[in-house]
Parts: sequence; C-alpha cells; structure tokens
Amino acid sequence: MSYKSGFVTVIGRPNVGKSTLINNLIGEKINIISPRPQTTRNSIKAIYSEDDGQIIFIDTPGIHEPRNELDKYMQDEAYSSLDGIDVIIFILDGSTYWGKNDQLIYNQIKNSDQEIIYVMNKIDKISNKELVKRQQKYSQKVGKEVIPISALNNKNTDNLLKEIFSKLPEGPQYYPEDMITDQIERFVFAEMIREKIFYLTREEVPYGVAVLVEEVKERKNDDYYIRANIYVEKKSHKGIIIGKNGKMLKKIGRAARKEIEDLMQTKVYLDLWVKVLKDWREKDNLLKRMGYK
Repeated sequence: MSYKSGFVTVIGRPNVGKSTLINNLIGEKINIISPRPQTTRNSIKAIYSEDDGQIIFIDTPGIHEPRNELDKYMQDEAYSSLDGIDVIIFILDGSTYWGKNDQLIYNQIKNSDQEIIYVMNKIDKISNKELVKRQQKYSQKVGKEVIPISALNNKNTDNLLKEIFSKLPEGPQYYPEDMITDQIERFVFAEMIREKIFYLTREEVPYGVAVLVEEVKERKNDDYYIRANIYVEKKSHKGIIIGKNGKMLKKIGRAARKEIEDLMQTKVYLDLWVKVLKDWREKDNLLKRMGYK
C-alpha cells in the first residue's frame, strides 16, 4: 500500500475548536485550549502518524478583524499558513450560524488551488434535527458537502481523517513517527502557563496577557528550573493574577508546573513573575521576542 503524507492547514474564526480537534486527533495536548477566543497566537505544527501515512496539521490563530499590531500579526500568520500546503480544513461552528468572519475566511480561500474540506464542529451542542438544518445551510453557503463532527467528543473524527487522507498525495514520512510537534520547549512551556491563566482567572483578566519564558536550566539533580514573565497591560490585572497574598499566582504555578512535569517526566521548579507593560501588543520588540513577528 502506498504511503500518503502532506500538510493540512486548519482555519476558522476564533473559538470554533481548531486546537481541540488537533489535540484530540494527535492524542496529546499540543495547542492551548480555552473557552475564550483567540488563544492560539502562532501557527503550530502538530504531527499525526499511522502506518500508511502522516498528516502535518497547522493550527492557526482565529481570523477576525484586527484591532492592534498583535491582531494584525495573527491574521497574517493564519493566511501565510495557506501557502505551500496540500489541504485546507475550514472549521465552522455548528452551535451558531454563518458570521462575518466566516465570510471573510471563505472569500480568502474559495478560489484556492488546494483541496478544501468543510467541517461543522460542536454538533454535541445541538439536537439531531438542528444538526441536519445547519449542515444544509452551511453546505448551501459553501457549495460543497460539510462534514459534521464533535472535536470535544471525537465524534465522526475518524471519517474526517479518512477524508483528509483521501485528498493527500503519495509522499515521504516528513517527521519521525514518535514526533508530535515541531515546537521548541520554551514555546510549549509558555503556552501551558498562559492556558492556566485563562482557566483560573476566567473573565477577570482580559485577552491582553502574554507569557515569555526567559530561562530554562537543567540542574545537577536532573530537575528543571524555568523562569517566566507574565506580561499584563494594567496594574489592576497584575493584582488579579497575583491574587490575595499571592494565592492566584501560586494556583497558576502549581497547575502549570504539574502539566510541564507530566510532559518532561521530571521535577520542575517554576519561577513566575508578573510585570505590567502598557500596550505591549503594540510594541514590536516584545512581539518579536515572543515570536509574534
């Protein structure tokens, strides 16, 4: 049997479940997941391998009208990930209806030379009757069949994988079969910390929070020391993340440390600092250091 492989960009508006889908298909947490939109900021490669083929998924930031320099970067990052790939997966939200950001993305990809697979996610949130109705409406919008799935529950994702492989060319194994991402450690650590901030502070801390890992050091006793700065735009946000008597920062640190230890299979000392940097999303130098430019 021939070996099939290729690059697949997963695109969609914010919070449609792109990262959830990729993480569940890979079987490992590669990308940050949060109920809040726009938590993916960089295009991230995640690698799915089986005996007869390999899919390199490219997760992208959610596309929306940009409001600042970081938003512009994220939109450029998403669209640039469409170059040189084999298949585009356009994820639509089955729990809502076609919106302006869906139209924005559709206008960008509809004349693409690449194969496009249209997917309606979040079918676990609607009734079977509503599913049929919305699937028909989305199909009418794009002029093609739309595959219904639940990324959260892995429902119908096996059929999605079959569809992806059917559209991939014969090709080489690009990555070792035990490799699941091309991201360097510092980036992964920063994303794990940022995810815990989103979960534990809920709606209290706005989207304007960033994490930069400044130091990773293996110590004599084989454990790791990781120092990271958490950047916020206002002093009040710093207070929320630190919490009364430092309790919230300790919670964030404990949760992130456990996940990093599970990943590294060793003890980790996580040293977190919270810093106020007004309008950091507009500062080119910092955006470059964080890998956003």
